[in-house]
Amino acid sequence: MQNVDFCWDTHRHTQPLSLSLHHCVSMLSLVLQTDYYYEYTECDSTGSRWRVAIPQSHGSCIGLPEPVRGTECTFSCEAGEFLEMSAQECTQCAAGTYSLGSGIRFDDWETIPSGFSSLATYLDNGPHGDDSTTCNSSSWFPQGSYLESNRDECTVSLIYAVHLKKPGSVSFDYQYPDGNLFFEFFIQNDQCQEMDQTADKKWLKLTSHGEWATHTVNLKSGTNILYWRTAGILIGAKVVKPVLLKNVHIEGVAYASECFPCKPGTFSRTPGSSSCQPCPRDTHSGHGASSCTPCNTTTLYAPEGSAECKARPPCSKKDYFQIHTPCDLEGKTQVTYRWVEPQICLVDVPGAETLPPSGDREPCPPCNPGFYNNDTATCSPCPPGTFSDGVKACESCPAGTEPAVGYQYKWWNVLPTSMKTSCFNVGNSKCDGMNGWEVAGDHIRSGAGGSDNDYLILNLHVPGFKPPTSATGGAGTEFGRISFEFEMVCTADCELYFMMDVNRKSTRVVASWEGGKVRQSYTHIMTKNASVSYTWAFQRTNQASDVRQNVNNVARIYSISVSNAVDGVSSACQTCALLSQPSGSLCVPCPPGHYIHTSQCTECPPNTHLTSHSTLGPEACKPCGPSSKSNKEHSRCYSDCVFSYSENNVSLSFDYSSLGSVRTLMNGPSFTTKGTKYYHLFNISLCGGEGRRAVCTDNVTDLSSADSQKETGEPANAVETLICQSTIIPSSGRGFHTALSSQSISLADTFLGATVALTLDGVKARPDLFPQTTNKVPDVNFFYRSLEVTSSCDKGRNVVVTLRCNPDRSTQGELTVPSQCPAGTCDGCTFHFLWESSGACPQCTSTNYHQIEGACKGGLQDTLYVWTEPKRCVGGVSLPEKKTWPCESMDFLVKMGATIGAFTAALLFSITCYFWKKNKRLEFKYSKLVMSANKECELPGADSCAVMEGEENEGEMEDEVVYSKKTSLIRKLKAIGNKRSYENVQLNSSQSNGLVWG
Repeated sequence: MQNVDFCWDTHRHTQPLSLSLHHCVSMLSLVLQTDYYYEYTECDSTGSRWRVAIPQSHGSCIGLPEPVRGTECTFSCEAGEFLEMSAQECTQCAAGTYSLGSGIRFDDWETIPSGFSSLATYLDNGPHGDDSTTCNSSSWFPQGSYLESNRDECTVSLIYAVHLKKPGSVSFDYQYPDGNLFFEFFIQNDQCQEMDQTADKKWLKLTSHGEWATHTVNLKSGTNILYWRTAGILIGAKVVKPVLLKNVHIEGVAYASECFPCKPGTFSRTPGSSSCQPCPRDTHSGHGASSCTPCNTTTLYAPEGSAECKARPPCSKKDYFQIHTPCDLEGKTQVTYRWVEPQICLVDVPGAETLPPSGDREPCPPCNPGFYNNDTATCSPCPPGTFSDGVKACESCPAGTEPAVGYQYKWWNVLPTSMKTSCFNVGNSKCDGMNGWEVAGDHIRSGAGGSDNDYLILNLHVPGFKPPTSATGGAGTEFGRISFEFEMVCTADCELYFMMDVNRKSTRVVASWEGGKVRQSYTHIMTKNASVSYTWAFQRTNQASDVRQNVNNVARIYSISVSNAVDGVSSACQTCALLSQPSGSLCVPCPPGHYIHTSQCTECPPNTHLTSHSTLGPEACKPCGPSSKSNKEHSRCYSDCVFSYSENNVSLSFDYSSLGSVRTLMNGPSFTTKGTKYYHLFNISLCGGEGRRAVCTDNVTDLSSADSQKETGEPANAVETLICQSTIIPSSGRGFHTALSSQSISLADTFLGATVALTLDGVKARPDLFPQTTNKVPDVNFFYRSLEVTSSCDKGRNVVVTLRCNPDRSTQGELTVPSQCPAGTCDGCTFHFLWESSGACPQCTSTNYHQIEGACKGGLQDTLYVWTEPKRCVGGVSLPEKKTWPCESMDFLVKMGATIGAFTAALLFSITCYFWKKNKRLEFKYSKLVMSANKECELPGADSCAVMEGEENEGEMEDEVVYSKKTSLIRKLKAIGNKRSYENVQLNSSQSNGLVWG
């Protein structure tokens, strides 16, 4: 309206009114056509809408076109067309532009497109969570052909809002190689309410290094707010790899109001295009080009899809590579050099490198084991049933043996037919078509590539495994194994990945190495028979740069061997079991748990496990550890939850059945360097019997619904073993709606045994890490080991679970880790747990109780049995029932005692009185003798000593000597008294020499 007012004022006084009005109306019509645009109103309940004109600038305006009825709400144009709003008709896009019809696509990421926004938050309440500036620099970063996510612990969301007129969809390509960075995609409506999505649509699956995956989600009509959200957890110093995003395609917008111009480096030659094509090599194009312009190839070059031509640089050492020529008819080979194709460098300029001369012709290396050449230039595999060491001709295996099939590559004159190599870069196509690895005689080495951050790929495909015939019936867990010897020479942050893809489902990283590594070996065991693709990926650095600085960083692989490969060849023969008939020469399978001995199948002894069929004889059966037994197939050892211990004539029996189920320990919280809160989740199967294995999942997990997940089946990325660990990030604080579970690893897959000793098979318990106890019941240590080696644990991980009797605990008890090692391990390789429980106490025996006897009441007496305190046993024998015995009362005993006492006292009194009276008589006689001796000065003769006359009247009849064979008790006593009286008398008469009994 300012233009209108200006027009009116400037002509008010210089021209007639009619002329001025006509001129201004013409200008008004011209200005308004450029200052407004058309748009549709919201659809009403009948599915109709109106086309209205909207001014480009704010403010009131007059002269806008009147609203008119628009097209139906479901109307849309075809791909390559757009809706021309003035006529409300579909019109073809011009050359140099494209349209998706009812969709929109974002494939140019030189900058973040209009409508997208990146929001970084750090909502954790950890010790460092109050630093509001810690995530200011975190964002999604445009990298030309893709977007790159953050690498830190901040939660960063890429947001785009779109209003759909009809149901549609969104699809995008992504790379998600690192599980330490969580990546989710979800949708909200205009009320900020999250749309219903299944877990597989919300949480993105990991991809192998360099692989682009496509994710598609259906959208509802109306407003859809799209969120791509990432959040990392940095446990340790390792840098996570970012998520890459490109080719965002949204369908359902109903119509395109304009066509999109082709981005630089692409073109659309014809009108009505639905996409733009990249410019061929050595051509370029600008924005919205309908054709590509050739470069002056004399001095310039351009890769495919270039926006400009670049100057050809002088050739350098990075522009050529060496190869070993195939063996010729004379069995000779030589080292030659070739330019990297396509050759972009200039040779005839100052400072340019030229191709080095070829080396001398040398004898070809021998064929790999299992191959032969028969004086030809190529090595051929030995026929089935034969073997060769690569030098000699193929020979048949003798009777009683069979070929040991597999791959054994140790000479690298040509790339084996089962292997292939490639090179790619996520940000450019410089190395497309190049060999990622080059053979070099006694090793294969990483190639030059096109950039320092290229992925150099070497792939080996194994269609399946074929164990030896005599082992096919076994239940062993090893179907085959792959071993390789390698080294890395690096000055930058190079990394070598060893990956595996089983049945072409998903690729996972088995092991990785960073920096320089001396020559070493690595072995991985296959525990299932499946088609497998093994991949080695070498990257010199993960930082993109146009300048080659790390071209001399190299990885070398010296040998690769795979056992039991289905399509493998044989370098040797192995013994097999034969038919029992004397003439039998056909190899037969051995039953599970049997070893080969003298060409026959022999079952392993009880409580031993079969280690490998490559070992012959009884040595193939290894004894299980203490307090462990083998399963029926002799494939593994486990504990039956029973343990016995004897010392100093004391035997203890333990029954850990109540602790045998899988136990979970959530330890923490811990915090990363930036304050992210996380927990360590341990699942422990103590006894590890059949059907009682611990499971850890490596995906999004709502801890409150773990049981429901088990009912629906375990996720494909679950770890099933004896003891496993996961890292749990709680839902609170990171903007996620559920808890996250990642980094699931197996800590123990083999049970070594249980003992009270502190060391078993090289694994040492650490009682000093836990509080000491005065309990007289010894601690029992369960020892475990994981056979999977890691870069930090070259002998695998170990676990010690210490069981301690504590009657004050419940049966399940309490499971703890050392306070000074909250992660459960102090060295990263050996984990320690203390399990205090009443269920860890020994079983009760008769020595654990004593008896108490009650008083005798009413002729009955009770005997009670009670536990000896403190009670440190469970189960076992029960307390005997109370026993009642008959008994004599105290009143009867007292009466009997009193009677016996009175009788004894009366008897003693009578005897005393008798001897007292007798003694008086003897004294009287003695006195008379003395008096008589004094008067006559001599004693009377012997005959005068007889009893005097008249003494009978005095009652002396008892003093007479009576000869009798039978003497009563009274007579014996009287005789003794008489003898003693006569012996006390001194006889002075010379005539009397003795007493004569007549």
